[in-house]
Amino acid sequence: MESRAKAMGHGIHPILIVFPLGLLATAVIFDILYLFTYRTGFQISSAYTMGIGIIGGLLAGVFGFIDWMGIPARTRAKRIGAVHGLGNVVVLALFAASWFQRLAATNWDPSTGALICSFVGIVLAGVTGWLGGELVERLGIGVSDEAGVNAPSSLRRSAGRPRTRGA
Repeated sequence: MESRAKAMGHGIHPILIVFPLGLLATAVIFDILYLFTYRTGFQISSAYTMGIGIIGGLLAGVFGFIDWMGIPARTRAKRIGAVHGLGNVVVLALFAASWFQRLAATNWDPSTGALICSFVGIVLAGVTGWLGGELVERLGIGVSDEAGVNAPSSLRRSAGRPRTRGA
């Protein structure tokens, strides 16, 4: 089942998701570095990185929802996609809660609650990321109907000539 929202032949959701996931993970790394060093700068870097990651996650989620809407009803893929999407909403809510707690603090210093939210958020992101992999790798969601080891470039289209799967 192909992605519904595409750019230049590829699904937009999987292209966009790498940015928020990487940014949120980097924010957690900055948090850990801050906890070990208490050096000013790590907590500020974490807050800015987290804020951009949340915005990117919301954008990626829009395209994920568009793709989810195209999954046939009453299928395992639809159920897993729902858990994947709702889990990612919780991930973003946890990181947003962490961000707002830092916003209220002096110099973006993370409280215990802010740190717990970001740490739980990144663990949950790992679970929802695995579910996304299950959707693609096991259930074929977002995979082109023309996919195959010798498939031509997605940028090349032959007018009027349908291609066969795996060709």
